[in-house]
Amino acid sequence: MPDADELQALMLREWQYQLERSPVFTSLMMGDRRWNDRWDDRSAEGLEGDHRHNVDVLERLQRIDRARLGAGDRLNHDLMRRDYETWRDEYTCKLHLLSTSHLGWLPEYIRQFPAVATASQLASELRFEMSRDYEDWILRLERFPEYVKQVVARMREGVREGVVHPRAVVMRIPAQIEKLLVDDATRSAFYSPFTRFPAGVPEGDRGRLAAAAERAISKGVLPALRQFLEFVTGEYVPASPETVGLWQYARGEETYAFLARKFTTTRLTPNEIHEVGLAEVERLRAEMEAVKAKVGFAGSLPAFFEFLRHDPRFYFKTGTELVEQYRNLAKRIDPLLVKLFRTLQRQPYGVEPTPEAMAPNATTGFYVHGAADGSRAGIFLVNSYKPETRPRWQMVPLTLHEAVPGHHLQVSLAAELEGIPDLRRYGRQTAYTEGWALYCETLGDELGLYDDPYDKFGQLAFDMWRAIRLVVDTGLHAKQWPRQRAIDYSLANSPQAEYEIANEVDRYIAQPGQALAYKIGQLKFRELRTRAERTLGNRFDVRAFHDLVLLGGPTPLDMLEGQVDDWVQRMQHMGQE
Repeated sequence: MPDADELQALMLREWQYQLERSPVFTSLMMGDRRWNDRWDDRSAEGLEGDHRHNVDVLERLQRIDRARLGAGDRLNHDLMRRDYETWRDEYTCKLHLLSTSHLGWLPEYIRQFPAVATASQLASELRFEMSRDYEDWILRLERFPEYVKQVVARMREGVREGVVHPRAVVMRIPAQIEKLLVDDATRSAFYSPFTRFPAGVPEGDRGRLAAAAERAISKGVLPALRQFLEFVTGEYVPASPETVGLWQYARGEETYAFLARKFTTTRLTPNEIHEVGLAEVERLRAEMEAVKAKVGFAGSLPAFFEFLRHDPRFYFKTGTELVEQYRNLAKRIDPLLVKLFRTLQRQPYGVEPTPEAMAPNATTGFYVHGAADGSRAGIFLVNSYKPETRPRWQMVPLTLHEAVPGHHLQVSLAAELEGIPDLRRYGRQTAYTEGWALYCETLGDELGLYDDPYDKFGQLAFDMWRAIRLVVDTGLHAKQWPRQRAIDYSLANSPQAEYEIANEVDRYIAQPGQALAYKIGQLKFRELRTRAERTLGNRFDVRAFHDLVLLGGPTPLDMLEGQVDDWVQRMQHMGQE
C-alpha cells in the first residue's frame, strides 16, 4: 500500500477508535448515537489498553515514509504523531490519576474544557427522539454503578501513589454530589428525559421506559452517588494535601514542564513563561493607567479596581437581565463580522445561562460546542449566579471570546471543513483554540465595539487576566506559591471580584498548565499578523489572513507559524511578478 493510502487508512481507523473509546464525547459532541448506552472505560485494563494502542499507532506512523507524502499528508502525519506522543506521555506521567476534580468528576473530562458535563447534565444535552434513545439512556443508567467503581478505583490508585488534588479543590466536590442526591428518583436530574416524551415514542412504550428509568436510578444511580460521596469525604479529602502545586509530587517538575509544552505547543520552559507573564502584566498596567486617566479617575490603579468592582452602575440587579444583555450584544456583533472575515460559519449559536448546579463553581462564561451532526447548536453559557459580581465592562470581550468571532466561529468552521481528516477537523490544540479566542477580544477595536472607555478597560482587564495566568500558574506549580499568594497577586493586578478570582485560582490548581495556552497563543496570533502586515504592506488583506489561519483546522503554534510564513512568501512572489 502506498504511504499516503496507508496514512489515510490509519487516520480513518483511529478516528473510529477514538469515537468508540470516548462514548460520552461521541454522544455529546458528535451527536453520534452508536455508543449511547456506554460510559468511558476508566478501568486500569482499559486505560493500559489505550496506552498500548497509542504506542502501537506511533510505531505504525514511524513505518510510513514521510518523505513520500504530499504537503497535506505531511501535515496530517506530523499532527497525528504529536497527538499520540502527547497521549503516551500523559499516561506515563500518571495524569489520569488527577482527572477528577470539582471541574469534572462523573463522567470525567470529556476533552471539552470547561464545559465538562456531569452524568445528570448529559440528560439535558442528548437527543431523546425515539424509544431507542430512552432505552440507551436506561442502559447507561444501569451501567453507572460500575462506572463509578472504576472512577473510585483510579482515585484510590492516586491516593496510593500520592497523586491527589489539593484540599482547596477537593473540598468543592462533596457539595456538587449532594445536589444530585434526592429521595424520589423521579425528581432526579437523571430522570428528566422521562418527564416529557416526543411524538416519536409510542404511548405504549412510555410507561415501561419511565418505570425502568426510575428503577435504575433508585436501585443503582443514587446508591452509587452516595457511595461516591462517602469515598470522597471519608478517604479522598483526608488524603489530599494542604499545599498546592505539581512541584510537590514525584516527578512533579518534569510533569509540569511537559504540560507547559503540551498546552502552549512551544518549547518554552515554565521559567520563560513566567517572565513573559511578568512583562505582559507590566505592559497592560500601563495601558490601564491610560484608560483610567481618560475617564478622569484621580486615584491609584488599585483604587480604580475597587471602584470597578463595587460601583452599582456596572452591575445588573438580576441574572435574567444579565443574560438578556449578553443576547443583545451577540446580535449586535453578528452583522459586523464581514468587515474582518471572508468565511463565516453556518452553524447557529445561542446564549443561555449556565446550569444552576454548575454555576457556583463555573467561570464567568464559556462555550459548549454544537453537535457535529447539527442536532444541537453551539451555546455561549453566561454565568448569572451572583450577578453583583458580573460587571458590564467584561461583556464585550467575553462575547467576542466565547461566541463570535471566537470559539463558535473557529470551532464551527473547523467542523464544516471539507477535504481534511476528522482527526484534524475536531482536533484539540488548546494554544490555537484559546489563543485565537483571546486574539478575537482585541478585534473589538476594529469592529467599533470599544467606543466606551469602560468597555475598552474590560478588554484590557481580560487580557490582564490571561497575562496573570502565566505568572500564577507557573508560580503555583513550578515556584511553590501558596494559594493565597496567587489570589493576592491576581487581586493586585486585576479588577475581577475576589470570589471570581478564587474560582480561577482553584481552576489553575486543578488543571496545571491549561491556563498557559491563552496568552501564549494570543501573542503568537498577534505576532504572525503583525509580521505579515509589515512584510506585505498594502498587499496585506486581513480577511485573507483570517481565512489562512482558520481554514486549516486547529494547528500547533509552531506549525501555524510555518504556514503563515509560507503564505507571506507566496504573496510577496505574486507581487513581484
